[in-house]
Amino acid sequence: MSSGDFSPKAVLVTGGAGFIGSNFVRFVLSNWDDVRVINLDGLTYAGNLENLADVAGDPRYTLEKLDICETEAVIEICRKHGVDSIIHFAAESHVDRSIVGPREFVRTNVDGTLSLLQAARSCGDLRFLQIGTDEVYGSLGPTGQFTETTPLDPHSPYSASKAAADHLVSAFGTTYGLPVLITRCSNNYGPYQFPEKMIPLMINNARQDKPLPVYGDGANVRDWIYVEDHCRALWTVLINGQPGRVYNIGGNSERANLDVVKTILRHLGKPESLITFVKDRPGHDFRYAIDSSRIHKELGWEPAVDFDTGLKHTIQWYLNHLDWLDHIVTGAYQKYYEEMYAGR
Repeated sequence: MSSGDFSPKAVLVTGGAGFIGSNFVRFVLSNWDDVRVINLDGLTYAGNLENLADVAGDPRYTLEKLDICETEAVIEICRKHGVDSIIHFAAESHVDRSIVGPREFVRTNVDGTLSLLQAARSCGDLRFLQIGTDEVYGSLGPTGQFTETTPLDPHSPYSASKAAADHLVSAFGTTYGLPVLITRCSNNYGPYQFPEKMIPLMINNARQDKPLPVYGDGANVRDWIYVEDHCRALWTVLINGQPGRVYNIGGNSERANLDVVKTILRHLGKPESLITFVKDRPGHDFRYAIDSSRIHKELGWEPAVDFDTGLKHTIQWYLNHLDWLDHIVTGAYQKYYEEMYAGR
């Protein structure tokens, strides 16, 4: 793999115990022997050290348990480990939770991002990669795709907080010359995803013959990307991306939510009668679709795993890791899980 224009040696990954973060940490350690990864994670409900049990003993990996809003402590950690770049995954990310309690989303996603940007400046203008979401663009009709120049039009407290964070990152690049990069990705799926998200939720319910809650009529469309493809894209942007640029990352796999649920049921040999349509959530965007032509043309990245293959791998991973799944669902998440998905 190319070393590109920037050769990181000590990467600070925020939220590395979460879904995409843990997959990224594993991806880096598996492919680059000379790169150290410092995982900065507050270990909130979605952060799970079991996600990284297989790399915990690697001398190139260090865990630092810390709230990203503690700026001075973040600065100290960056200096202690000689960090040269920050990859910012840490975020409150569940739309339903943001509707119920938006304040924590502003604190983590906006204040936390500001804290990290200030730390990056204080430690010698570290390269800063902001992991964003396509949800900041709002909603599409039946046709069209989001490009990097699509105006931001967030429709939920979650996406509004992420849009605000993106603006802060961009402003630090323009105002202070910080070498910042922003990516905006479509829906991820794969191993270690917290079971509040659609695909692992449906897998978990279906394997136990529980109802599968589908919002509205299930016609909402999302573009799906296998998490390992996303990790490859992020590393490509980190080492080759042009500071100040936004890069959209998509999987070229648009699917209606109902079709995804039915496909999961077919793979598990379960009946479609398990599907339960529930009241649609407020401000539910109809369709997301990503134009990834910039990252393809400028950096040579494109997804390698098609949706059907990735979904089969994902389902099998969860079936092979039922202890992990049961521990998550019956732990601190249980009360929230029951209330949020009881069809109320």
